[in-house]
Amino acid sequence: MPSDQNSAPRPAIMEGSPPALVVPKLDWDRPPWNRWAFQHIRELMPTREVWRGGGHAKKLPRDERDLDALEVASCAGGKTTLAALLDETFTDGLLVLKGGSIRAERYYNGMTARSLHLSQSVAKSVTSAVCGILVGRGLIDPARLVTDYLPELADTAYQGATLQQVLDMRSGVKFSEDYTDRYCEVGQMDVACGWKPIPPGSDPDFKWPAHIWELILSLKTLERPHGAEFNYRSIETDVIAFCMERVTGKRLPELVSEEIWQKLGVEESASFTVDSAGYALACGGFNATLRDYGRFGQMILENGGGIVPAAWVEAARNGGRHGPQYWEILDQGSYKNQFWLEDPRSRTLMCVGVFGQLIWISWEHDMVVVKLSTWPTFTDTVKEGATLAALHRIAAALA
Repeated sequence: MPSDQNSAPRPAIMEGSPPALVVPKLDWDRPPWNRWAFQHIRELMPTREVWRGGGHAKKLPRDERDLDALEVASCAGGKTTLAALLDETFTDGLLVLKGGSIRAERYYNGMTARSLHLSQSVAKSVTSAVCGILVGRGLIDPARLVTDYLPELADTAYQGATLQQVLDMRSGVKFSEDYTDRYCEVGQMDVACGWKPIPPGSDPDFKWPAHIWELILSLKTLERPHGAEFNYRSIETDVIAFCMERVTGKRLPELVSEEIWQKLGVEESASFTVDSAGYALACGGFNATLRDYGRFGQMILENGGGIVPAAWVEAARNGGRHGPQYWEILDQGSYKNQFWLEDPRSRTLMCVGVFGQLIWISWEHDMVVVKLSTWPTFTDTVKEGATLAALHRIAAALA
């Protein structure tokens, strides 16, 4: 089935009793099912709460401006309006914060202010923020070997890798991120984390990992020296999370709750998807509301906001090496501490997830923009480029 934009009639997915269109377990993240599924993860698979605590929510001042008619570039390269581009890019929610105030807030595709939306790899940056806190306390040292924290990995390709190399996705461990190959490592991750069943008709002799830890233990192949070059591997975030759990004796949802969510003044508890061993998927299983993602971005913009060490944010903004080999739409992009850097001049940080999830954090413009989407494809350089160009147009309009 094709996926419909917001301007088209919404298919009646999971509507009615019983529903006529039931989301298939194997393809819930594919179109058109993801348009419903990304806001209803707790109805599809096991999750664990990231408690917001009992405090009052921190109010976000409102100073709204109607940006719908703002002229931006379309995905085809012509001129269009921001409202039309949001439709064209399958947007579920858009939040623009400037100076900590809400300048624009839009919901589509049935999303509301209370809807939890799957973040995909934005979760990597959330995990990184907690790691930075533990580093600041001296509980974790990025210069040490991963095996200092997880000695079981001495029999894997992670032997000899430092935690910093893993944070920057510069280990040499073989891990394919081909989202269309159900049998490659990231396809096995879908099964291990509980997101997908074993594909029907699969080879009965193929050994599928029972959970994420078992998948990590199976990574035996070193395809290049550790630290040699960047290669995006989602599993790296989960290795980091296991190190964090090992040194604290706490599970990731508890850590995110205690160290960030209860301190941010969020409106809603968040959640993580969990595997059969109760492990929360650090690399992509985090769900939260649009405004609470905005609060997270604002914390980073405020150099950690007294929650995350400013040195951790600054290190991410330094970025290390730069170039289009990191992300083809960024001529001078880079990756550091589980954050994307747009370029070394503006030092804008980004939290990015497949299917169009984005938190854009600009010190130059004192802005945070959150865009939650459900693209029909995992990645799309045209939509990515048009979205980033639009964010710069918004920044200029609000200057």
